[in-house]
Amino acid sequence: MKQKELGFFDLFCIASGAMISSGLFVLPGIVYAKIGPVCFVAYLLASLLVIPAMLSQAELATAMPKSGGTYFFVDRSMGPGFGTLAGLSSWFSLSFKSAFALLGIGAFAVLVFPGLTVWQTKLIAAGFCLVFCVLNLYSTKHAGRTQIALVVGLIGLLLLYIVWGLPEMEIHNLTPFARGDLRSILAATGLIFISYGGLTKVASVAGEARNPARNVPLSMIAAFVVVSIIYVLTVLATVGLLGDRLVVDGKPSLTPISDGGQLIMGTTGKVLLAIAAILAFVSTGNAGIMTASRDPMAMSRDKLLPEFFSFVHPKHGTPRNAILVTTGFMLCVILFLELEMLVKTASTIMLLLFASVNLSVILMRESGILSYQPKFRCPGYPWVQVFGLLSYAFLLVGMGRGPLLLTVTFLASGLLWYWVYGRINSNRVSALVHLVRRLTARELRYDVLNSELKEILLERDEIVEDRFDRLVRQAEVLDLSGSLSHADVLKRIATALAPRVGLDEDEALRLLTAREEDSSTVLAPGLAVPHVIIPGNHHFELMLVRCREGVRFPEADEPVEALFVLAGTADERNFHLKALMSIAQIVQQQDFLRKWRNASQENGIRDFVLLSERRRPD
Repeated sequence: MKQKELGFFDLFCIASGAMISSGLFVLPGIVYAKIGPVCFVAYLLASLLVIPAMLSQAELATAMPKSGGTYFFVDRSMGPGFGTLAGLSSWFSLSFKSAFALLGIGAFAVLVFPGLTVWQTKLIAAGFCLVFCVLNLYSTKHAGRTQIALVVGLIGLLLLYIVWGLPEMEIHNLTPFARGDLRSILAATGLIFISYGGLTKVASVAGEARNPARNVPLSMIAAFVVVSIIYVLTVLATVGLLGDRLVVDGKPSLTPISDGGQLIMGTTGKVLLAIAAILAFVSTGNAGIMTASRDPMAMSRDKLLPEFFSFVHPKHGTPRNAILVTTGFMLCVILFLELEMLVKTASTIMLLLFASVNLSVILMRESGILSYQPKFRCPGYPWVQVFGLLSYAFLLVGMGRGPLLLTVTFLASGLLWYWVYGRINSNRVSALVHLVRRLTARELRYDVLNSELKEILLERDEIVEDRFDRLVRQAEVLDLSGSLSHADVLKRIATALAPRVGLDEDEALRLLTAREEDSSTVLAPGLAVPHVIIPGNHHFELMLVRCREGVRFPEADEPVEALFVLAGTADERNFHLKALMSIAQIVQQQDFLRKWRNASQENGIRDFVLLSERRRPD
């Protein structure tokens, strides 16, 4: 089991550091030029609309704390076709966001060299892109303490700016409050969405998190709340300080926060906020190449992209080819795409990814997959997801023809790639297929997705198998149909049990019947635990029996659906008690009989018992 090194504060800093970037230090001037002082409300609205995706992402990350994030979730819920689109979209949007951050470095270089042209700032951004490419190729990675120090420093400087700037605001700078209509405000809200893209990076490293069930959702929510408040208050302070000075000669300022810092703190404020911005850009740009390159690597391992992308340098341990391709794409974006088109396209794809995450939760929940057991469940399901899907669809329409056309072209190319390559190489069954089967057939085929999720759960909860787990794995499972008497069921149990314990069928039936006549083994409504002592030494067997229509036991008020059959030698009395304690913990979980009833065939019953929560010996 791999070591998990990331705690709550590490995850908080990953999410916060990824969000505090060009979306805050560059974008406010552009948004102000479009809709006026109301731009800070657009930031607030964008943050509220992120909530459905954040909660859905938190649920999926606690159910499947696996590196790969959104790509992994969509692939396992909707299948490799949609997974291909999600993986490419995630790569596309992360590359765009990182390119946006690097362009921010070029924009702030103008503060030092005022005569720089647009192309010169692009070349500066491209130069930093190449530097970060080399660093990533040689496995340079942000140390946890460095990232924490960086984020704490950024938040500290921004809080200083907010505390100093808000009292200095001039109310007349907030009038007229809005330019344009509601549609313009919603279009600006969609444009701002890229600012929250870093929030999902936590899901990509959930596989390396300590106690992901607690730390992943908590860190995402904490980062979202803190950064959203900082965004809104920082933009409000900036607008209140500068007003129409955010637009000079018809062009929006690309250094709005530094401009505000200069107004209230002079050259010192300008320099401090410029340093904060550049540190944020460096962090986002470098981490962006690292995280974006992992999407094609993961897709290559799932056989959705050529093996070329999964190559890992034997000395440096980095995905060399994926990093080089990602860097090449980012250079093209930096050099040949206009800033506003870059932002709009990245936000458009981010909206699609967020919509996919919401849909993934619905599919995973409704599929009936037993091994889907998130530790955090999104409150308000499914209305939160439905609201998110409708909101993102509405914002997508307002993004404009250019970004939509570019996005549709990209997605169509992704589908074409899957059709000619990925479809041939991938044979995974998704939650969507489970849902279709659930609607059309009573029994579900047990497949690789259920098995994969089971292994993820065992790793997530750091479960070390004990003797009872091993017995469950080897247990005989009887899945009976029809309404049966207890005599019929005991006979079937005896037939299956006899060869496993070295008895003939008649002797096994005699022992089971005698035990039942001595005292009923029905321990709770719907549950019975037939158990017998067998001859010999050091031998213990477990059987699992399900009868959906129920078994009629004498003196039992309700039919029995679940039977745990124990057969052990006299010297195994102590373990016999331990096994009974394990069974007691399993059957006491909420909705036990419903989950038992819905488990898919024999392997599903066995896995339901294995994955049930219970205390295991250290």
